[in-house]
Amino acid sequence: MDALVSTDWLAAHLRDADLRVLDGSWHMPQAKRDPRAEFRVAHVPGAVFFDIDGIADHSTPLPHMLPTADAFADAVGALGVGSGDRVVVYDTRGVVSAARVWWTFRAFGHEAVAVLDGGLPKWKAEGRPVESGETKPARRLLRATRQPALVRDIDAMRANLGTRREQVLDARSAGRFAATEAEPRAGLRGGHIPGSLNLPSDTLMRADGTLLPAAELRKRFEAAGIQFDRPVTTTCGSGITASVLAFALHLLGHPRVAVYDGSRTEWGGRTDTPVEP
Repeated sequence: MDALVSTDWLAAHLRDADLRVLDGSWHMPQAKRDPRAEFRVAHVPGAVFFDIDGIADHSTPLPHMLPTADAFADAVGALGVGSGDRVVVYDTRGVVSAARVWWTFRAFGHEAVAVLDGGLPKWKAEGRPVESGETKPARRLLRATRQPALVRDIDAMRANLGTRREQVLDARSAGRFAATEAEPRAGLRGGHIPGSLNLPSDTLMRADGTLLPAAELRKRFEAAGIQFDRPVTTTCGSGITASVLAFALHLLGHPRVAVYDGSRTEWGGRTDTPVEP
C-alpha cells in the first residue's frame, strides 16, 4: 500500500480483512464545525472516527500534542486498529488533518498507514456509498513506540537556531509568516522562527482537495528554498498543516523530515523565543 491512495483503490480494498479506515477530520475552533457530528451524518462505510483533540496529551494547554505511546496504543486499539492492520485515513477537506493522523501513526512506529487523496469530498463527489451513525469496533492490540526522529520539541528548535542543521519550513499563510496577518489563536505573536522558510500547505492542493503531482510538488518545495539533501523540520500553527508538508516530502522520498509538534502555538505563545517578521 502506498502512502497516498486513490478513491478507486479504497473502493477496491474497502472490505479487506486487514484494512481499517479512519476519519481524521479536524477544524479550527472558529470554523464552528463539529467533525464527529459530521461523521455521524456521513462517512466512508466501516470507518471509525479518530479524534485528534481527544487522542492527545491532556497534561499541557497546547492543542493536540502527541500523547504517550501507551495512551496512543490504548486509544487506537479501542478504535479496532491492531499492529498488523493497514490504515487509511481521510478527512472532510481533502488532504489536511488526515496527514496529521498519518504522521501520528508513524510517530509511534506504525508504518502501514496511508492518506486518501481528496478525502471524503472526492469520495462523495464520485457517488460512492456512505454510512451514517457510529459503531464500536472490537478492541485490538496495537504496540506503539515513539519515534524521536520524526518529532521535534521546543528544545530541539532552540538548538537548531544556532546550528541550522535542519531546514525549518512553515506551512502557514504568507501573511501569518510575515506578521502582516493576525494569528487565528489569541495571544500569539506574529512572524516566524528565525531562519525558517515558508510554503503554505494549501498551495500543494488542486481545487478538488487532491495533492498536486509529484513533479509539481517538488517544484513548490524547491521554489520555497528547500534543499532535498538536508533534513527538514516542518511547523505551522499547531502541528496540523505542518504534517501536510511532512507528508508531501515523504511522497517525494525525502528521508529526514520531522514535525515541530508545538509549532506556532508554543513558539509564539512564549516571550522567551525569538521571532522574525
